[in-house]
Amino acid sequence: MIRYTLLALTFTASLFACQPQPRQTASTGTSLQTKPYYYPTKGEWKQRKPEEVGMDAALLHEAVTWAQTQETQQMPKDFSTQKEIFGEPLGPLPPTRASTNGIIIKDGYIVAEWGDTKAVDPTYSVAKSFLSTILGLTIDRGMIRNITDPVANYIKDGGYDLEQNRKITWEHHARQTSEWEGELWGKKHDFVGKEAYGRGERKPRTLQEPGTYYEYNDIRINRFALSLLRLWEKPLPEVLKDEIMNPIGASDTWRWVPYRNSIVEINGKPMPSVSGGTRWGGGLWINTRDEARFGYLFLRQGRWKNKQLVSEKWVKDATTKRGPVGPDYGYLWWLNTDGKEWPDAPTTSYAAIGAGSNTIWIDPEHDIVIVWRWQNGDQNGLIKRVLAAVKE
Repeated sequence: MIRYTLLALTFTASLFACQPQPRQTASTGTSLQTKPYYYPTKGEWKQRKPEEVGMDAALLHEAVTWAQTQETQQMPKDFSTQKEIFGEPLGPLPPTRASTNGIIIKDGYIVAEWGDTKAVDPTYSVAKSFLSTILGLTIDRGMIRNITDPVANYIKDGGYDLEQNRKITWEHHARQTSEWEGELWGKKHDFVGKEAYGRGERKPRTLQEPGTYYEYNDIRINRFALSLLRLWEKPLPEVLKDEIMNPIGASDTWRWVPYRNSIVEINGKPMPSVSGGTRWGGGLWINTRDEARFGYLFLRQGRWKNKQLVSEKWVKDATTKRGPVGPDYGYLWWLNTDGKEWPDAPTTSYAAIGAGSNTIWIDPEHDIVIVWRWQNGDQNGLIKRVLAAVKE
């Protein structure tokens, strides 16, 4: 059932909740005034009728009704094809997942919601955009001086000792052009072997110079996550919780589940190193509403209420296409710069995407966030229908 709710607010209460406040930008320290946006508190998210935010209710209803028919055929509810598709697992999976579900945020308010948006499910490679955000925090705090610095300048655990790996920069990891060579958590960089990698196995190829070749590669992303862990000397789920999820009012139900063997010792303490997906189990398990909060943080340029959680500069950098190598891709975010990813969407829109398909789509031009989970991959089909409901 589609849920649209109307919440009566007085003009005075609205002003009180949304008063603009000056802030210091993380990148320049310049005091700026911001528009009085609405930010939901923990456990609460105000809703609006479509017409209250300039949308056609009938067309939005049609969009959501269509979305409800688009259940994924890729991932059975019991994850029974996981090993066949991805290979030998290293971490757990829940016994079952929710059906297709989603939420649409317009001008900060919920205008449509369907399915079980509080179900905590693996979100697969959407986790990569969360890792990207931790990289942004690391740079904002000066723990990494420049994204183009070689990782080997910071990390001395042997993972960057090979000649092939010494040239890898943080940017290469974030662009998936690192060409890192090695083995991590029992998986090798080359994805050769059906037992280990299922349908994802690849033919052997010659390694290229770091930065010159794009490959979507979870082993290299997991190496990136381990490197961030060594810099923070604190489990990344705790970093995410303290720096992002608690401040944006996320629930207490999300988990970032490590592999059974991805534990390292740092300062004499065992710490889990998390993955950038659920290819081999584990990964980020989270509900749709919490993902919508994360997307809304990016829609608001990294600011939540009166605090800049991640710099505007990082949000811009992470969602900007970088060079000619690879697809329309930022720093672990999918882009629409060329208008090919979602032909009916603005070229300024971008998304976190994972198998399933799990999607957090952000449209700054129309002030919209869409989270749509366990669908057949036709994001553009929903996007064009939702945008058709936006009154010019």
